[in-house]
Amino acid sequence: MQQVDFTTLTATCSELRSLWVPARLEQVYQRDRYTISLGLRTLKRRGWLTISWHPQAARICIADPPPRTPDTFTFSQQLRHQLGGFALIGIEAIAPWERVIDLQFARRPGEPPIWHLYVEIMGKYSNVILTGTDNLIVTTAHQVNSQQSTVRTIQTGQPYELPPSLTDPMPSLSESFERWQERVSLIPGRLVSRIVKSYRGLSSLLVTSMVKAANLDPDQSTTTLDTSDWNRLFIYWQKWLQAIEATQGSRGAEEQRGTGAEEQTEFELIPNSQLQNSHQFQPGFTTDGYNVLGWGVIKPVETVQELINRYYTNQVNQQQFAQLRHQLSQKLSNILAKLRQKANTFEERLHQSDHADQYKQQADLLMANLSEWQPGMNAIALPDFETAQPVNIPLEPEKNAIQNAQARYKRHQKLKRARAAVEPLLTEVKAEIQYIEQVASSLSQLDAYKITEDLKTLEEIREELIAQKYLESPDQRSRTETDVSKPYSYRTPTGFEVLIGRNNRQNDQLTFRVASDYDLWFHTQEIPSSHVLMRLEPGTVAEEVDLQFVADLTAYYSQGRQSDQVPVVYTEPKHVYKPKGAKPGMAIYKQERIIWGSPQRGFTYLMEDLASLTK
Repeated sequence: MQQVDFTTLTATCSELRSLWVPARLEQVYQRDRYTISLGLRTLKRRGWLTISWHPQAARICIADPPPRTPDTFTFSQQLRHQLGGFALIGIEAIAPWERVIDLQFARRPGEPPIWHLYVEIMGKYSNVILTGTDNLIVTTAHQVNSQQSTVRTIQTGQPYELPPSLTDPMPSLSESFERWQERVSLIPGRLVSRIVKSYRGLSSLLVTSMVKAANLDPDQSTTTLDTSDWNRLFIYWQKWLQAIEATQGSRGAEEQRGTGAEEQTEFELIPNSQLQNSHQFQPGFTTDGYNVLGWGVIKPVETVQELINRYYTNQVNQQQFAQLRHQLSQKLSNILAKLRQKANTFEERLHQSDHADQYKQQADLLMANLSEWQPGMNAIALPDFETAQPVNIPLEPEKNAIQNAQARYKRHQKLKRARAAVEPLLTEVKAEIQYIEQVASSLSQLDAYKITEDLKTLEEIREELIAQKYLESPDQRSRTETDVSKPYSYRTPTGFEVLIGRNNRQNDQLTFRVASDYDLWFHTQEIPSSHVLMRLEPGTVAEEVDLQFVADLTAYYSQGRQSDQVPVVYTEPKHVYKPKGAKPGMAIYKQERIIWGSPQRGFTYLMEDLASLTK
């Protein structure tokens, strides 16, 4: 995951200053353990400033509104108490080329700041710290004690100290071409590595994009560059510095150029024609991340805020999706293994009870032939009542014939009672297995993260398993009706809408709330699958091509996805019922008709639909 570097942070803060300072702080909401959102209002707009200290995705940007769920985090409560109603009057860097900014709050614009919210964007060391005018820490996103760090502790009540200063030289437009080239090429090595190690404020991804923009190979050695290569790279170096220095206000590029002018050469300053618009950031997505300078961009984005929000929301969602899916897969696998073992145990007991009548028959034979028994016998052969064939009966030598018969009568009664007790337990376990297999089928369809709906759907599966007591609650905040996932939606060849449930919550919603008397309901026969609904208007009739289309999709979104053909049933929603006390997603149906669906054709439909959306 690409981390916010100094250039990206500079571009972000430049936009924030121009559009959101000053602004009234109206709300504070903590989304999760790493992210808070500040509700800001200016004379022209309202928005949410998101600040994250996530170890891999630390950032600050204007982002989407937070969910409408209760906020129970202590950090946000403290910020809300201290900053509520104050105005954001400044976003300032605390030191040159440092990824730490100071959000300054005052009672109203024009007054001196009373609160300072320091945002440290430093990878796994990222943090958010609130101090007053006395520079004492009032609250912090996470505290750091002396056992965690011997370099810098962060504790409430102690003075706020800046992070340790960087020791590398600072890039500057006043540096001559010869001095810059000498510094970079002093020690031969990989070009990108040498530039990154020679100056502060640089990231490998930024320098790589810079080198590629100059039509150079990032992996080539500094010893392989000729004069024209160095000149071309220096032009992009200065374009980068021009964009950075243009955001520094009064400390602009012209002022910087005036320093050390006697050392300048013809390569130091870029001609005006080449510097045209170089001070403007050009954010966009690249093949392997993003870039705010336009280098390697394949999908431009209007603002840096939108770029940062979309990229990190997607990356964090992917990370959460992968972790949660693995957790749920492991849990469901373990549950199924235990349930199947339990079912096998019950079936074994039922198999044993199948021999209950045999014990009674042997007991009857012993009681009818008491005279045949002799003391010390280990077994006895007696003729069957019906066939007269000899029946071998093992005996316990220490017991007489009557006692052996009584033992068999007791065994017969025990096995009879076991059958009466085990049969409902086996039925219950099989129903539970069917339910877990249904959940596992829904999970298997979520094989990779593509859109936000995928993570929502996965979280709903987790919430369902918590509600059904298969998982312990991690004290997650419950969803609101406006923050729920939506089913897949497709169109049949003749234009009918098709809705496909992605989890049991959606399945129940489609089957028992959305479906009307005119629709058709689809499900694979005796195989876990999504509930599928084809919406029909009154008076319309689905054609054969529509039925086959929906059957193929139903087969694809089922446990039989790898089969060549899958039997699919369809009926009217009024013939679909949920048994009393049944688990989510469970339903029974009648008056069904069968049509064979092809999962492969269903997959083809999905690819065609995806291709049409990307055109």
